[in-house]
Amino acid sequence: MNHAEKMDRQTAITIVGLIVMLLLTATKAVPSSQIAGYSVFVGIAFFFVVEAIQKPKHDESGLRFGTVWSDLRKSGALLWAFPVASAVLTLIVGHLLLGRAFVDHIVGRTSAILSFERIPLLIGQVIIAALGEEIAFRGFFVGKGMNRFPFWLCAVVSSVAFAAGHIAVGNAGLVAYDIATVFVDSMFFAMVYRRSGNCLMSTISHILCNMVAIAATLLFF
Repeated sequence: MNHAEKMDRQTAITIVGLIVMLLLTATKAVPSSQIAGYSVFVGIAFFFVVEAIQKPKHDESGLRFGTVWSDLRKSGALLWAFPVASAVLTLIVGHLLLGRAFVDHIVGRTSAILSFERIPLLIGQVIIAALGEEIAFRGFFVGKGMNRFPFWLCAVVSSVAFAAGHIAVGNAGLVAYDIATVFVDSMFFAMVYRRSGNCLMSTISHILCNMVAIAATLLFF
């Protein structure tokens, strides 16, 4: 297979993966649908398929552990800080605008996958969930999508899909505020990925964001 054929194959597989992820996410038109969650597994699978075709050097892979310290510096302190600060700000503003109902909504939509009553298990679940979502939405959707489309298009569309995947049954105001804040955080995760080229970096930011939000919820709300 020559280089042109390899690129064409990589592009075709990437586009198929993106379309499947978007179609799965679109099932959230019915908020109670659980099918959208499979978009994460699709994104993970397509990420590794495209990586296998690309055969990138270790320091060019979209998921790498050996360059963590240098990639931390690339990502930028403000980009790291924003999602963590946003987690607390989201809870405070949500509580002021919507009362206890907002926190109950967040706990309700996450309780199916997170064990709030068992902290060690909860930590593991947060780490695994964040890593999976970052490989799918940042590593594949943004990282591999950028081989064919502009970064900002990939970042916005992936963030819309990511936020839509968090839609849950509830009051329209609660749901709108919830997915709007998820969209904003997703955009910053995409920027962390672009700066570092490593979805492990956006995973760390994602984990910190979720951990801070959970800790604040358990302690103060």
